[in-house]
Amino acid sequence: MNRTKSRTSAVTAGLAACGLAAAVTLTGCGAGQVSQTANQLPAVNGTAASIGDAKAGIDLRNVYLRAKQTRDFVKPGNMAELIFVAVNKSPESADKLVSIQSATGEVMVRGDGAVPAGGALLVGTAEGKNQSLPASADVSTATADVALTQPISNGLTYKFTFKFQNAGEAQVEVPISAGDDARRK
Repeated sequence: MNRTKSRTSAVTAGLAACGLAAAVTLTGCGAGQVSQTANQLPAVNGTAASIGDAKAGIDLRNVYLRAKQTRDFVKPGNMAELIFVAVNKSPESADKLVSIQSATGEVMVRGDGAVPAGGALLVGTAEGKNQSLPASADVSTATADVALTQPISNGLTYKFTFKFQNAGEAQVEVPISAGDDARRK
């Protein structure tokens, strides 16, 4: 009987040791791995970029082209709307959008392009949003249309150069959004 008891104890001890070894091994599997949620981006159609000084520059957010695409591409000669938000990180000095250039087409900005100190410039109307905002000294608005000189298509990005009076300029890879129509049907 002692022989059976000692055999049972040995088997139990062996299983416990294997379980402990497996637990230690599996616990270390996440070491050195980058979490999937560590670098999440906002769920918006556009891209983002920073221009100039980290404390006093301009942040571009949700930058994208909106064009109705009914075929393989949007043909040259059509218009696309450039939509974005420019946020001035400087609490003391205002900035101004001087120009936007691209080989994709001629960009026409309507509005003065002022970006108030600590405020924002809203260019265009984001999908599903109402443009009517309460009057505020911290926010200015404008529109930007692109007269296409080359074909564009969903799923690709196009280079645009944004130039601000104080922050400087930066080249941004801008995606195209098909708009809400395709998702709602």
